[in-house]
Amino acid sequence: MAAVLLEVCTDSTEGMLAAVAGGADRVELCSALEVGGLTPSFGQMKRAAGLGVPVHALIRSRAGDFVFGPDEVATMVDDIGAAKAAGLAGVVIGASLRDGRLDMAALRRLRAAAGGMSVTLHRAFDLVPDFGEAVEVAVGLGINRILTSGGAVGAPEGAEALARIVGMARGRIGVLPAAGITSGNVAALLRAVRVGEVHSACEGYVRLDPKAVALGFGQPERIVTDEAEVRALKAAAQAA
Repeated sequence: MAAVLLEVCTDSTEGMLAAVAGGADRVELCSALEVGGLTPSFGQMKRAAGLGVPVHALIRSRAGDFVFGPDEVATMVDDIGAAKAAGLAGVVIGASLRDGRLDMAALRRLRAAAGGMSVTLHRAFDLVPDFGEAVEVAVGLGINRILTSGGAVGAPEGAEALARIVGMARGRIGVLPAAGITSGNVAALLRAVRVGEVHSACEGYVRLDPKAVALGFGQPERIVTDEAEVRALKAAAQAA
């Protein structure tokens, strides 16, 4: 099997450095991983551009669902411009209608703003009622890959659906399994789903000062990128 590309998702400067040190082939940069990730700051994007590996910025203006109004879409268009100005290789986008289907009008604007950047459709895909229809929408928009758990809590649980999505894609668009992937389960996942790349936060946790938690500044534990897990996951993926 060809080498499997490892994309590591991180929300901090130290996390970016740990991901690269551990052997990540690509970084998805966001902020606020505790809510699934939000758009990173321009400062973070500028720092990330010099990492030496491709970096894709998550473009998500707020936490919650992916049903965005016109002003929110306009904000995300500007954020894509910031990612482009910072010199990043790609962006990660998504938008939903209230019934869960992909919002083609919003996605068309976001995709157009990205221009020649690499574009990933994020896990708004996991909320759609019909994977086949959503794959065709993504292909039609010229999106490069779909980040997905197969609609499950984690990619290992969604392996059967992921395999079906790969079949639907028919090589026209990449499928990037995500959520719950670790060094301990990636080999089994890759045996079940024939893909050339995987996505993981490779997370560890650090405890926050109890006073900071009490004052509402964060949760008791903060997600961090574990360099050792990055290295172990990559080795396990290559050995699969």
